[in-house]
Amino acid sequence: MAAPALSRPEPAAPQANRLQAPYQAHFGLAREPFGLSPNTHFFFAGSSHQAALNTLLVALNSGEGFVAVIGEVGLGKTLICRQLLNTLGQQFTTAYIPNPVVDARTLRKALARELQLPVSASVDDADLHEQLHDRLLEIARSGRRVVLIIDEAQALPDDTLECVRLLTNLETESFKLLQVVLFAQPELDRRLKQPHLRQLRQRIAFSHRLVPLDRALSTAYLRHRAQLAGHAQSALFSPRAEKMLHTASRGVPRVLNILAHKSLLAAWGRGASQVAAGHVLRAVRDTHGLPLPWWLRWSGAA
Repeated sequence: MAAPALSRPEPAAPQANRLQAPYQAHFGLAREPFGLSPNTHFFFAGSSHQAALNTLLVALNSGEGFVAVIGEVGLGKTLICRQLLNTLGQQFTTAYIPNPVVDARTLRKALARELQLPVSASVDDADLHEQLHDRLLEIARSGRRVVLIIDEAQALPDDTLECVRLLTNLETESFKLLQVVLFAQPELDRRLKQPHLRQLRQRIAFSHRLVPLDRALSTAYLRHRAQLAGHAQSALFSPRAEKMLHTASRGVPRVLNILAHKSLLAAWGRGASQVAAGHVLRAVRDTHGLPLPWWLRWSGAA
């Protein structure tokens, strides 16, 4: 069976249609290093991302029913999700649900479509559940495991969460027919503490919480992405610029990407060959809703 579209390599865009950051040629970059799309080419193994991926692979290979990755906005949950889809071997059949704000019936139908199971519009819930059971058994007999991956799982309605739990009841005497990976913000943890969801909470055998990058990892992250983007000269960011980027972003990769991109624009606009502290300060001031650290406000870079 073909895996879902997200787990296939993404086709390259036609050369003429590729949008390039204006500073790429100036800094000798082959591609934009700090885009906001979750590009697995830039996956950074030095962060808690790799620990999360390792946890997922161990849990799925051991046949655990439920696994969860919890992290605040901007910490890279979707990137890990894509990396997982690219890493799972041929022994897994994956079903990916990126938009979980659906009722239980719609979730079952979405799972059926991902498993290439034809479903009529008039099928009732009991028959649909039975058809899913038969399809999961068929896949299991072929020697493969089915993994349901749900992004933004904190948005799942309660009845849909209960539906997911009931789907994991489908099993043989020796293993689960369906394994589930939940990527969610911390709101899911708070919801699972409610008494009516305690059965689902008890099913989560492995859980990993993402944390922001520390100072050393922020620097390594910036250099990692610059190198993979083709930068082969001296350091793209000065040491002080790297420190300021970490402080202003608080180690959140998405914010770090935004500030690094704007800093490169500022340096390019001034014709500089390296991003300096003053360029970072301009980027911070230009970013709406980002509090300016006190020491940056009084920095000599101003």
